[in-house]
Amino acid sequence: MLYAMFAMVLLTFGVAFRLLFLRIKAVKAGRVSIGQFRLNTGEIPNDMAQAARNYSNLFETPVLFYIAGTIAIAMDVESLELLIFAWGFVVARLAHSWIHLTYNNVIHRLWAFMAGNFCVLVMWGLLLLKYSLGWL
Repeated sequence: MLYAMFAMVLLTFGVAFRLLFLRIKAVKAGRVSIGQFRLNTGEIPNDMAQAARNYSNLFETPVLFYIAGTIAIAMDVESLELLIFAWGFVVARLAHSWIHLTYNNVIHRLWAFMAGNFCVLVMWGLLLLKYSLGWL
């Protein structure tokens, strides 16, 4: 479980570095002023807005993934089923970020997003079953 969680951390930092690179590039090219970042105001280039939104996405649903993973580790209930859905979530979020930051097809992005959400929901269901029924 910890490796899947670490993979999500790497994805988050990867997107953060992408955003940093885009911001530096935009400031150097004069497309934005550095002052815009004080309050994140004003118009920003689409590629920068896209990366910023993707970065924000990595602090929304993934929080539920991190909590489920932490609970599984703390309760010592890691199982093959939980690991499969944990890695399924990671793959879905990698796909979501890749789609979002490249060709940005909304339908493809939606499918990746929903697949990840399904994996987290199943993880929580498995944790609930383990907690309430001692099953897993």
